[in-house]
Amino acid sequence: MNPEQKATLAQLRDAVERIEAGESEEEAPDSRSPNLPSEPDVSATGASEASAPELSAPELGSGPGHAGEAPEHTYEKARSLVLRKITGSPKSRYQLDKALREKEYPQELISAVLDRLEEVHLIDDAAFARSWVRTRHESKNLGRRMLRQELREKGISEETAEAAVSALSDEDDDSAARELIDNKLRTVAVPQGNSPEDRKERDKIARRLVGALGRRGHAPGAALKLVREALDERAA
Repeated sequence: MNPEQKATLAQLRDAVERIEAGESEEEAPDSRSPNLPSEPDVSATGASEASAPELSAPELGSGPGHAGEAPEHTYEKARSLVLRKITGSPKSRYQLDKALREKEYPQELISAVLDRLEEVHLIDDAAFARSWVRTRHESKNLGRRMLRQELREKGISEETAEAAVSALSDEDDDSAARELIDNKLRTVAVPQGNSPEDRKERDKIARRLVGALGRRGHAPGAALKLVREALDERAA
């Protein structure tokens, strides 16, 4: 972890601790969590703005499967692990839950930690989904179908994923597809003649481009139309 990530982690931990100590916005210095680095750029909402009641580490049961069974699996350690994860890059609740389960934390403790961080807006699946869609659409030219699939893999609910993806219009999708087509055609010599061989070669190029667009989540019909337009322009 580099110095900047360590500083960010310290600020995140301080923000949560101040809220759990019951400090108001007026009493605490600015504890707004900084923008989190790396892709996608999901900015955590300021923890100090949360109006949640005072809440320290919750009381968990001590029976089988509870935190009391394994001293190394404490609330504080689980919370610290989560804060490190979201400092490195934004994560969905599902991803954080999975990371804690892989470390064999009991589910009761996992739920307590994640519920608390959701209350102070350090975990926000809706914000994560919106930023994921925007970033992946712009940087990878992904279509809406692929974006929905990726959000499902991140554990985002269908409703939340659809709300994020629906922010993209047909024009947005077409624009991303055209950019991908242009990038692919920069290294391809498109035949300009009208001979059977030239037409056959253009058809081969078209199939490859439509396949590439399909793998990025663009609908086949729209992809074929855009590919044909791009090839016609270059063959004119």
